[in-house]
Amino acid sequence: MFKRLLTMAAAVSVAFAPASAFAQANTAAKAPGAVAEITKDTPLSVDADVTHDLENILYLDLSTGRRVAIRLMPQWAPKHVERIKTLTRQGFYDGLKFHRVIDGFMAQTGDPTGTGRGGSTLPNLEAEFNQFPHVRGTLSMARAQDENSANSQFFIVFYPRFSLDKRYTNLGRVIAGMDAVDQIERGEPPAHPTTIVQASIAADHKPQKFAAPEAPAVAAAPITADQLSNSKSQ
Repeated sequence: MFKRLLTMAAAVSVAFAPASAFAQANTAAKAPGAVAEITKDTPLSVDADVTHDLENILYLDLSTGRRVAIRLMPQWAPKHVERIKTLTRQGFYDGLKFHRVIDGFMAQTGDPTGTGRGGSTLPNLEAEFNQFPHVRGTLSMARAQDENSANSQFFIVFYPRFSLDKRYTNLGRVIAGMDAVDQIERGEPPAHPTTIVQASIAADHKPQKFAAPEAPAVAAAPITADQLSNSKSQ
């Protein structure tokens, strides 16, 4: 009965709650592709306070001049969260485009080639599918057809998409700046893609970084009367 109640609670909401609701998750090994069970120690909610647990807040400084804060949930997907933090601290995501952005669905990034087929030099991850639903603002790991092919690419969901549940690894949720996510340029790929100027972990206390201003266009020099008079017809 207790397990059933916990499962139902996770299926209907991944709500915000104070940090006191957090506890250590059961990280026992499980078969690849299996869905992790919810235990009494698994947090069912996401802490929206950006001053709490800075080691598990991912900042994305976008080329639009906005900063997005994402609560990472190692209790749900420890290996995937560790991968995101490792690549972030390596500077891997800095300068990467949101290369696939589908209106009403999600915004995807994390591919240095910008094609959707690239990744990091680190090995692919085994799936850590869990019971938590893909709601607005969910951070989830992109993958190929192989369940165990997630590497560096991730996506943020614009609207609930429960068909992704237990098929993609849910590892966190946007806790600030979701309106900036809504403004990410659409397209597959976008004509003028939004980029990640800097990704950082809040515990590292990096100041927000802004995109370099575009160089002003150089106006063509006007043609003078002397130039016209000195020109020769071919």
